[in-house]
Amino acid sequence: MITCSAPGKVYLFGEHAVVYGEPAICCAVDIRTRVTVSPADTITISSSLGTTGIDFEVHPYVSAVLERFREISSFDGVDLRISSDIPVGSGLGSSAAVTVATIKAMDTLLDLGLELDDIAKMGHEVEQKIQGAASPTDTYVCTMGGVVLIPQRKKLELIDCGIIIGNTNMFSSTKELVGNVADLNKRFPDVVGPVLLSIGKLSVIGEDLVNNGDYVSVGELMNIDQGLLDAIGVSCAELGSLIYAARENGAYGSKITGAGGGGCMVAISPRENVDSVAEAISMAGGEVVVTNATDVGVKVECQ
Repeated sequence: MITCSAPGKVYLFGEHAVVYGEPAICCAVDIRTRVTVSPADTITISSSLGTTGIDFEVHPYVSAVLERFREISSFDGVDLRISSDIPVGSGLGSSAAVTVATIKAMDTLLDLGLELDDIAKMGHEVEQKIQGAASPTDTYVCTMGGVVLIPQRKKLELIDCGIIIGNTNMFSSTKELVGNVADLNKRFPDVVGPVLLSIGKLSVIGEDLVNNGDYVSVGELMNIDQGLLDAIGVSCAELGSLIYAARENGAYGSKITGAGGGGCMVAISPRENVDSVAEAISMAGGEVVVTNATDVGVKVECQ
């Protein structure tokens, strides 16, 4: 029996703009998805969603991974069990984490010796297959851990402050939101184009600030980023309530993380303010997760 896990992630800067080739800064956080595998005669996939075999409706990402491994190595079956701290469809990289953890677990079970770069690449290919289009950011960060400047894949200094996530528990469609921004950009390119460019510039400026541990300035830029994301229509009133509650109760800065329109927001704060920020987000209606940045990407937990 082998158990592997992979972390979730938050964006400090750059969502939506990264679709247009602008840089982004993404941070692995220590909430994890765990996948346990053991040899079996048939394929069984179990999670909070139910128990299936290969099933692209209930377990699409894991099913795609298992099909890939059937192409490169013969095996009779596997009993695969998923547990996760990462809310599904919330902008925290749940699909990337389960994909990457499954790849690592199957690689370890079959003793194939995949390198981390191979795991990240396969994870991206699986997400592309299931989603139709996918950025390599999530699978790369979930594989490698740490704080990463995208698309350069440059590791930055690990963030050493409180990270508080607020979940609206409202589902949002990444595909729909990305499409809405694309439509807006097509109709008003002279307005939306500079907004996306400015979001990208925040990542460029933010690189040195993160490396220098200047979290006051990082927070200020996160707040500016949120204003720009508001301008292209990807926030919502529920997210706004959580974002402003965090700022008014001691956060350095706060913004959406992921596609927006629901899902989660993220705040960074001094460690002494974490409890007050978390309580404020909860009082504003958010489900709170307090976490930290992590340098640990996908890993084998036991075998």
